[in-house]
Amino acid sequence: MPNRLAHETSPYLLQHADNPVDWWPWSAEAFEEARERNVPVLLSVGYASCHWCHVMAHESFEDRATADYLNGRFVSVKVDREERPDVDAVYMEAVQAATGHGGWPMTVFLTPDAEPFYFGTYFPPEPRHGMPSFLQVLQGVHQAWEERRDEVTDVAGKIVRDLAGREISYGDAKVPGEQELAQALLGLTREYDPQRGGFGGAPKFPPSMVIEFLLRHHARTGAEGALQMARDTCERMARGGIYDQLGGGFARYSVDRDWVVPHFEKMLYDNALLCRVYAHLWRSTGSELARRVALETADFMVRELRTPEGGFASALDADSDDGTGRHVEGAYYVWTPAQLREVLGEEDADLAARYFGVTEEGTFEEGASVLQLPQRDEVFDAARIDGVRERLLAARAARPAPGRDDKVVAAWNGLAVAALAETGAYFDRPDLVEAAVAAGDLLVRLHLDDHARIARTSRDGRVGANAGVLEDYADVAEGFLALASVTGEGVWLEFAGLLLDHVLARFTDPASGALYDTAADAERLIRRPQDPTDNAVPSGWSAAAGALLSYAAHTGSEPHRTAAERALGVVKALGPRVPRFIGWGLAVAEAVLDGPREIAVVGPAPDDPATRALHRTALLGAAPGAVVAVGTPDGDEFPLLAGRPLVRDEPAAYVCRNFTCDAPTTDPDRLHAALGG
Repeated sequence: MPNRLAHETSPYLLQHADNPVDWWPWSAEAFEEARERNVPVLLSVGYASCHWCHVMAHESFEDRATADYLNGRFVSVKVDREERPDVDAVYMEAVQAATGHGGWPMTVFLTPDAEPFYFGTYFPPEPRHGMPSFLQVLQGVHQAWEERRDEVTDVAGKIVRDLAGREISYGDAKVPGEQELAQALLGLTREYDPQRGGFGGAPKFPPSMVIEFLLRHHARTGAEGALQMARDTCERMARGGIYDQLGGGFARYSVDRDWVVPHFEKMLYDNALLCRVYAHLWRSTGSELARRVALETADFMVRELRTPEGGFASALDADSDDGTGRHVEGAYYVWTPAQLREVLGEEDADLAARYFGVTEEGTFEEGASVLQLPQRDEVFDAARIDGVRERLLAARAARPAPGRDDKVVAAWNGLAVAALAETGAYFDRPDLVEAAVAAGDLLVRLHLDDHARIARTSRDGRVGANAGVLEDYADVAEGFLALASVTGEGVWLEFAGLLLDHVLARFTDPASGALYDTAADAERLIRRPQDPTDNAVPSGWSAAAGALLSYAAHTGSEPHRTAAERALGVVKALGPRVPRFIGWGLAVAEAVLDGPREIAVVGPAPDDPATRALHRTALLGAAPGAVVAVGTPDGDEFPLLAGRPLVRDEPAAYVCRNFTCDAPTTDPDRLHAALGG
């Protein structure tokens, strides 16, 4: 018989709806139940495409004996971290503070007042590798609860007090200057891996936000070292196994330093961020590889993550059926030489093995290889390789596909909207711009209420119950601002403004300008989460600073500009010390130092060829954080168009920054030069 999770919209929670564990969703009722029964709460946090979450579910939560023990002595609460990033953030902070590391599945034991007192991640069904079994953990926690209650509550209270005291050192609330950005670049140079690209050792994550900073820093200062780190990292990732050499798109991270073996799940946010990174790299360098990867990644998102409602699904699983009924990580993506021969025949299989780096020993498990593009002296016939790739892709499509987490997360869809809008505009792909517009329409139609409050998720056209957090408001505003620049439709600027009004009113500390991840009127947790550092995505804090700055550039709004600059004080404090973890904040700081530039393009009609040429040139300008408005001289779509006439009856572009404007130009080449080209 299904448990209470059967009524949820989260695919992750629904995966546990048939467990014998009597799960509750996160709710006041669950904690009231624990209070009435006088038992602790087991909080289990994960997400649908998490490999070890699936493993622990199969080993423990599907086990009747374990479930009976849990049901008799605990109230069990299951949380999808992608639906409730606030709950995840608060308790992950506690896990990391107590154990020095974190991850998912996250396993936390709480008092009925939601105060944590014991922590872990994955626990096996039997003791192994120095870890106790999950049942041993349950027995130990139950015994402590029954026999040493005062000690348990003292520990819980101390943890909550410690968390409350971990306020962010905010700095002096001033924008980082040349010195801090130079120090950040120096810090990145020290951590850079010149042999393999990227930063640090294994596991290696795509440093999307750091690359955006490097590209902007190069555009503003001409620093060749910054561009080289960005370019080389992008090439190594695109040639590695972390990139899907057949279908496009990136896996979550590489388990090794060489980008060879990925953790195979594909997340919307990674692909949105990397699609935009490669498009921006092409804009800066003209790299054919960057162009190909940007377009292939965009096509992957539209082909495999788009939902029937026009939004984008959250993720594809790492695991899939290997053809024998076993769910195995990477089964959909890896190849043996024998599998190549079966699809391609002997001669083409030999070609494919050389081209994609498939070996008899394998680069993964059980003699299988992850496809790569190793650097080789051999010259390959492009048409023949294309044919091989098409046949392998068709054969792969016949394999059991990885599962898809098809909930629509507002923030990640905002990132996808920005990436697809810009990529479509750069490469003359109106279908990608249309996909971005459709996703934007869904966010407005379904996720925004009458007061422009945003819901975190939806699924199958049904909006979820969880309120949006700061990253939802910020990233959706970022997507809408990109749509405004690309489409010339001012309504997107208006919607961005409505979302950013909430940021100012409900997420900002009026005294310091610091930002919180949850709204002032959101559900009260043991701590109000507040994290300015980038992780897999830009922090809500940095993303909000960027969107506020762009909106101010479009509208001249002083409150939005001031809020952006105050928010960047934390980047001044953290950028020189931990630049890898505040890359988007550094990228926004680059935009402040550059102005950012405000570009108004006026013409007699949107489809006028000369107007379109100027508009495209404006979009292709690499000046950090530049905003673009396009329309007719008498149009009221954008404030930047006010008082901007045609020049000698010809379309014209106006470039301003720091309250100073250049002379208008009708020449795309002169506009390109004015934007740092």
